[in-house]
Formats: sequence, C-alpha cells, structure tokens
Amino acid sequence: MDKGVQDALNDQISAELYAAYLYLAMSAHFDLKSLLGFAKWMRYQAEEELEHAMRLFDYMNRRGARVHFGGIDATPEEFDDPLQLFENSLAHEKKVTEMIHRLYDLAVSKHDHATQLELQWFITEQVEEEDSVGAIVDQLRMAGDNEAAIFMLDRELATRSSAE
Repeated sequence: MDKGVQDALNDQISAELYAAYLYLAMSAHFDLKSLLGFAKWMRYQAEEELEHAMRLFDYMNRRGARVHFGGIDATPEEFDDPLQLFENSLAHEKKVTEMIHRLYDLAVSKHDHATQLELQWFITEQVEEEDSVGAIVDQLRMAGDNEAAIFMLDRELATRSSAE
C-alpha cells in the first residue's frame, strides 16, 4: 500500500474514533438533560462510528498496512440545545464526507483499486449519515421551542436499534 494512502487511512481511523467520542459526549449531555431518546440515538451513533474505525482497521490489516493510532482530540465539555447540537452533528458528518472523498481521490491518484472499492462503502454510508442527521435537524427546526414536540421526537429517537 502506498505510504500516503496508508497515512490517510490512519488519519481516517482517528477521525472515526473522534466521532465516536463526540457522539458519546453528546449522548451523555442528553442523558443529563433527561432526553433519553436523544441519548440513545447518539450512543448508537457512537457505536456505528467505532464500527467504521474497525472496518478501516481490519481493511488495513488485510492489506498488510501499518496501523498507527494518533491522538484523539478532547470533545467539547458543553453542548447547546438539541437543534444546535444536531446542526453541529450534521456539519461534522459533512466534514467526514469531505475527508472520505479526499481519501478516495488519493486512492484513485495512486491507482489503489482495492482502497477505492473499500471506500465506496464509506461514500454510500456517508449519504445515509447526512440524510438521517439532516432529517432530525429538519424535525427539530419544525418543533422550534415546542417542548411537547421535542418530547415526541425524543420518544421517536428512542426506538432506534443498533442495527440502523
């Protein structure tokens, strides 16, 4: 595997692990606010991000590449209201999408066909990630300051299973 691709994949693993930390921190925030459905949704999101990191980890091992774990930044200690938090989540997912696209472009430039195929899964996954977070942003915008609507959305998000 090209060293540049290897380094970029390692950076992506770190980004996925940071995303897991971030979503866990958001889950804890919602739990403290007694928004248990939002907390559950974020916890499952954290688990999904960890699965993404492990998918890249396993891929690199299958290719005989060196996995290197860099530092993971601390997450914010304070979060805003649910709408701003989910808007931040959407912005984060868009940043991850850009990272995946840059990584894919690098794999193309290095003629690394296997990495291109692996990253196609991530490209499709990011469409789903942005769509699901974006839908919640839209619903929170519709809810506005209506506590009953936020409570209803909280109940809806509590129905998420880890398979989603």
